[in-house]
Amino acid sequence: MKSTFDAQTLPMEVASSLRMQELKQALKTHPLYVELNRPEALRLFMEHHVYAVWDFMSLLTYLQTRLTCTQIPWMPVGDPEVRFLINEIVRGEESDEMPGGGYISHFELYLKAMDQAGANTSVLKDFLKQVHQGQAPETYAQLPDGVPAFLSYTFEIIRADRPHEVAAAFTWGREDLIPGMFTSMVQEMNEASAGAFSWYLYYLERHIEVDGDHHSYLSHKMVELLCAGDPEKMAQAERAAEGALEVRLGLWDAILKKI
Repeated sequence: MKSTFDAQTLPMEVASSLRMQELKQALKTHPLYVELNRPEALRLFMEHHVYAVWDFMSLLTYLQTRLTCTQIPWMPVGDPEVRFLINEIVRGEESDEMPGGGYISHFELYLKAMDQAGANTSVLKDFLKQVHQGQAPETYAQLPDGVPAFLSYTFEIIRADRPHEVAAAFTWGREDLIPGMFTSMVQEMNEASAGAFSWYLYYLERHIEVDGDHHSYLSHKMVELLCAGDPEKMAQAERAAEGALEVRLGLWDAILKKI
C-alpha cells in the first residue's frame, strides 16, 4: 500500500533548505543527461554510477546495524517504528522482484544490466575484492574520476557515527535525482539496440517505483523520528544532506568531463 506521507510535513529546517533545493535542481537539469544519448556514453555513465549504487547499500547497512539488533542474543533496540522503516527499506533494496520471478538486490540488478549492455565490470569486481579484504573503498587506485570524492564523503559520514546524519544523506542524497527524460532516452536506446538495455531500463523503472515513492516516504519519516524535533540534530541533518547532494553533483561533473 502506498503512503500519502508528504515531505513538507517535516520540520522545514530539514525538509527544504534553499541550498538543498538549488542542488537538487542542478542535478535534475545537469547537462550530463543530454550527452547520454548513445550506447558508449551510457555505458561510461554506468561504469561510474554503479559505485553510487553500491555505497547506497553501505549507508543502508549502517542504518540497519545501528537502528535494529543484528547481534546474538537479540534484544529490542531503539524505536519500533524506526525498526520497521529501516527493515522495510532493506527488504526492498536487497530482495526486490525480478521479471519472471525470483529476487535480486538493486546492486546485483545494476551489475546484470551492465553485463547485458557491454559495460566494463572488471575494475568494479576487483574493487569489491579489495574492499572485502579490508581496503578502504575510497583509496582504491583504479576508481573512475569523481568516484573517490563521492565514496570519501559516504564513508566519512558513516565513520562519524551519527545516525540522523547518515539517514539524511541516505534520504536526500539519493531520492528523485534522475529526470524522466533520462528514462525515456534509455527506452529509445533499448529499442534501437534490440534490447541491450532492457535490464537497465527495468532498474530505472524499479528505482522510480520503489525508491521514489514508498522508500522516499519511509526514509523521510526515519529522519523525522531520529531528529525528534531537536534543532541541533535537524541542522546537522540538513548539512549532511547538502554534502551528499554536492558530491553527487561533483560526480556528475566528472562523468560529463570524461564523456
